[in-house]
This record gives sequence, C-alpha cells and structure tokens, in this order.
Amino acid sequence: MEQYPYQPPEPHRRDGAAQGTGHGHEAAGTGHGAAAGHGHAHGHSHSHGPAAPVSQHLRKVIAAILVPFTAAVLVGLVVLWPGQAPAHKRTGVGFDRQTQQATVTRVVELSCASANASGVPPTGDTSTAEGSSAQQRADGTCKKATIRVDTGKDKGRTFTEIVQPDQSRQLHQDEKVVVAYEPSAPKDLQYAVTDVNRKFPMTLLAGVFAVAVVLVGRLRGVMALIALAVSFLLLTLFILPAILEGSNPLLVAVVGSSAIMLIALYLCHGLSARTSVAVLGTLISLALIGVLGSLFIGWAALTGNTDDNTGLIHGLYPSIDMSGLLLAGVIIGSLGVLDDVTVTQTSAVWELHEANPSMGWRGLYRAGIRIGRDHIASVVNTLVLAYAGAALPLLLLFSIAQSSVGTVANSELVAEEIVRTLVGSIGLVASVPVTTALAALVVSADRTVPDAGAAGASAGARPAPARGGRGRRRKR
Repeated sequence: MEQYPYQPPEPHRRDGAAQGTGHGHEAAGTGHGAAAGHGHAHGHSHSHGPAAPVSQHLRKVIAAILVPFTAAVLVGLVVLWPGQAPAHKRTGVGFDRQTQQATVTRVVELSCASANASGVPPTGDTSTAEGSSAQQRADGTCKKATIRVDTGKDKGRTFTEIVQPDQSRQLHQDEKVVVAYEPSAPKDLQYAVTDVNRKFPMTLLAGVFAVAVVLVGRLRGVMALIALAVSFLLLTLFILPAILEGSNPLLVAVVGSSAIMLIALYLCHGLSARTSVAVLGTLISLALIGVLGSLFIGWAALTGNTDDNTGLIHGLYPSIDMSGLLLAGVIIGSLGVLDDVTVTQTSAVWELHEANPSMGWRGLYRAGIRIGRDHIASVVNTLVLAYAGAALPLLLLFSIAQSSVGTVANSELVAEEIVRTLVGSIGLVASVPVTTALAALVVSADRTVPDAGAAGASAGARPAPARGGRGRRRKR
C-alpha cells in the first residue's frame, strides 16, 4: 500500500475558492488525497447539461437572417395557397376512375373452356409467350368470383368476374377488394376488380411504426410524428393542389419545402441557435440543389413526361410545366435527407465544443468535417440505392433487352433518376462543410471568459509535487 505525506489542511477561505465545489473530486491520484478539495478549485466549470445559449449578438445575427426568410415563406403560403383544384371529366384511365369498396363473397373453379374465357393460340405456335398463355387459358382451370359492392349508390349489388389461371392476382373468398365503376358501360360490365383493399395491413404497419418511434424517441419521437403529420398536410393541402391550380411547380416546391423544413426542425429540435444553424445549412443546400437541378434538367432536355401517369397528368392539365414538376420533386425529395445531415453535423460541432470549450473554430471545423466524411459516404450510397430500388423493374427491362450502359443512361426514364440522384447528392455533400463551418463559427464566437475568482482559484490549484518519489504518476 502506497504512503502519502501528510499535508495540513488549509485555513478556511471566505471566498470559497478552494472548497472543491466542482464535481467533488477528492484529488484521487494526484499525490495529495488528504486535503479534500485541495488543488481542484477549478471544479470542471463546464456544464454537462444542455448547451449554453449563444450570445445576444449572435442571436440578433441569426434572427436577422431567419426572421425575414420565415416571413417570406408565410407570404408565399398565403399568396400561393390554392382554392379548389379545377374539375375535369374523368377519363376512366389509371387512377382517374371512380372506385368503390367490395368483398369477394364466393369463388368456384371451372374449366376455362366452359367459361368461354379461352383463347386460340395465334398461328398455333405455343413457343411464344402469347401462344403459351392462350393455350394455358384454354386447358387450365379458371375461377368464377362473385363480388359484392359495399359502398356507393349500388351498395349490395353483386357481379361476377372470371379469373384466368395466369393472372398475377388470384381472388379468394371473403377478400376485400377495390372495384372500378364505369357508368357509361353496359350494366353487366360497369364494375371490375382493380386492386386489393390493403387498408388494414397498411394501418397496422403505420401503428407499429408510430409505437416504435415513441418508445425509442419518447418526447422527441412524439414531436417527430407531429412534424410528419404536418409535412403530409402541407403536401396534400398546399403543394399538390397549388400545382394542379397552375402555379409554378418550382415556386410552390420552394415555399412548401421551406415551410416543412422550418416546422419539422424547430418542432423536433427546439427553438435554439443550434437548430437555427441547421436551418441555415439546409436552406443553402436546397438553394444549390435548385440551381443545379434547373440547369441540368434544361441542359439534358428532360421533359418530365415519361410514363402513363405523367402523360395522364399532362393530358388533363396541359398548363402544368412537367419539367418544373420534375425539379420540384428533386427539391422535395432531397429535403428529408438534408435535414438529417445538417442536424447531425450541427449537433456534432456543439458536442465537440462542450467537450473542449477552448477549441477554436478551425479545430472544431476539422473535427466536425471528419465526422461529416463518414456521413457523406453512407448517405450518398443510401440515395443511390433508394433510387435504384425504385427503378429496379425498369432496369430489369433494360437488362433483358441487353442494352448497353450508355443506351440505358441516355433514355429519359433513367436520365431523370440519374439527374435526381446526382443533384441531390451534390447538395448533400455540400451541406456538410457548409453546416459544419456555420456551426463552428457560431459556437467558437461564444467562448466565456472566466471570472476573477475562478481564475485565481484555477491559478492556485496547481498540484504540489509528491514527496519521497512514491506518489502515483498521472496518466497523460
């Protein structure tokens, strides 16, 4: 057992500088443990609680930027807020159909030939996909389903539908389905099954998601769910109707995404300088994404009218700028990931400052950017894989056709996704140094100057050297 030299206790001081009011360290391992609080009057003065608020001057600078921006967003919401979307005559194509809920009440099997549902193979050749399918229908077993309409003016009405053996969707008794209604068709053909009713599993999954978010995130999780609901409301009540009403899609997307950003970030992370820095970083990155997206969508001559859905929109509302709609999608799609990056980088810089308040803004920036590089690598990969996963059936078709990479990339369908991915990724990459630099400048400008008492206590707290050479050596 090591022996420590006896040191007489110091006389009581009125200023309490040597009372060890910090973390209550008993000078363990310093070679003078007998003097409680001796030599430790600095007391680890930095707080382990919430980050200290920034100075009044910085608050005014941040407010001078964000208050006018928030006011402009509010004005934009008021000016662009849509009325009712212009009416149109239903085409009966795709989503533009009247639909009702229904239930499959009975399913019986019968031969396709007796159901008059068979087809003669063209030219008798069953080696082709068309001929093989027709032969299968002729020799296979079909299903005759009876469906009851559960909603609408024809509630309780039933109709029958023949299900071919090679159809991807097979109907089952008591299954809930969605049926399309075409009033101009003959009475026996007015209703047809178009999809399965997925409300229950989708609602259950949403409930499991909400419970998981609240259990793990607690109050922050509740705030995140509220922000998600507000974002959805702004999307459905403002962005989509305003575009249908004929407003500029880019302007609507900028105003709508800015409102979503302000509400989501401040609601989830609180009204603070830290959140405000994340808002500024997100805003600058969104502006870069908008500029680059506009430039390359125009340069690559992307029309935004590439499939049946966009073609239907253009047919119903010819005044909508489809390329502008594409750019609006790029901005809105990038917003969610941008929020993640900017909040993470801002928090990282704040925590680095809390751990070492003496670190200057260059040191904070260098440390923060090292964290950001890891974040960039994972986020960019996430974006690319997300877009590739969404376009997987399309990429599979190109693979079947044995098209070259250049041919695939040059097609407008794939070129849209490439521009969307790369423009969004550039904005994400740029958000890391921008947000890190802003956060480093803000927190480094708020160094607190120690008061005279604390300075004197710290100066007089130099540990005395151990006598006899048998004291413990402090680890560095």
